[in-house]
Amino acid sequence: MTKFNKFIFALVFLFALFNSCKETPKNMTIEVSGKVTSTDVLYAKGFTIEKPASGITQITVRTPWPNAESAFTYALVPKNLAASLALNKEKYDAIVITPIERIVVTSTTHIPALEALGVLDHLLGFPNTAFVSSKKARERIEKGQIKELGNNETINTEMTISLNPDVLIGFGINNQNKAYQTLIRSKVPVVYNGDWTEETPLGKAEWIKFFAPFFGKEKEADSIFKKIESDYTATKLLATKATDTPTVLTGGLYKDVWYVAGGKSWMAQFLKDAQTAYLWKSTPEAGSISLSVESVLDMGQKAEFWLNPSMHTSYSEIASANRHYQQFDAYNNKNIFSNAIAKGSTGGLLFYELAPQRPDLVLKDLIHIFHPTLLPEHELYFFKPLD
Repeated sequence: MTKFNKFIFALVFLFALFNSCKETPKNMTIEVSGKVTSTDVLYAKGFTIEKPASGITQITVRTPWPNAESAFTYALVPKNLAASLALNKEKYDAIVITPIERIVVTSTTHIPALEALGVLDHLLGFPNTAFVSSKKARERIEKGQIKELGNNETINTEMTISLNPDVLIGFGINNQNKAYQTLIRSKVPVVYNGDWTEETPLGKAEWIKFFAPFFGKEKEADSIFKKIESDYTATKLLATKATDTPTVLTGGLYKDVWYVAGGKSWMAQFLKDAQTAYLWKSTPEAGSISLSVESVLDMGQKAEFWLNPSMHTSYSEIASANRHYQQFDAYNNKNIFSNAIAKGSTGGLLFYELAPQRPDLVLKDLIHIFHPTLLPEHELYFFKPLD
């Protein structure tokens, strides 16, 4: 080979190497074979994490939304392997190079996980920032470090693309989000998170393990979750010392329909673990149940406690909202508590943001309400008595 040919060969090699580094990860191919190790996911039903011998991390999201017809599978490829691996793009719904440095998330439930893992400074954008309650996140929003991206279903795609995120963690009730499709076509990896579909308190909290591999924070996530699990289990055990099981009513009217928590729901599990007699505990629904006010009165008029009366935060609001509310014993005995009172500085509800990550605090609130002698020093965090 002549010197000139060697020079040309070197240029071609360097050009190919440069392009391989710049090329979208979707064009890689890798056979996931050999020994596979799995991250322990003990309570969450909606995702799995596996590490094939190839060195990648494979996350499978089974339930991105209720009744999803198929799972989503994502490959997380370490930067030091990205140039040498060839990945079969047909096997994955997104491929992400890790550890990531720039992220966009779309649900307030995602923010506590980032904060707990110490990676909130990597969050660049969020839709509907007014809903965010986290003080640290609000500081970054006020400084312009977390950009407002509009609404989740119509997220500002131009702004999102300009942020150049390494990944967008999506939230949806189906796969028809056109904005997400636009982002995918623009080479922004979109990864669905289905934490909201979990039906148990610890199942929701365990989704912190979903976020960890994107940042190389698996050990931290495992430690954080074990502490939450330990505290929840200890509090649940404490509740078994209760000498009574008070009856509980949930929900309230929206127009002419009263929505109560189903017997297989997240809230029903909390009420069971708090040693209460939830009036709809035997129903099969994992979400809410639509009822008439007459049927709720028939079942729950004598209930000792009432949780979450729609968005009402005072007894005067309830009295003026519907005359039937005043027929309930819990109203007359001033035993109504709401999770809509504790809010962030811009009105976001703290419960819907942080409670999925901190079920231990939720359970302590409930035990303090229903069995005050068991946790007399506990200060209510999410649930507050109506004014």
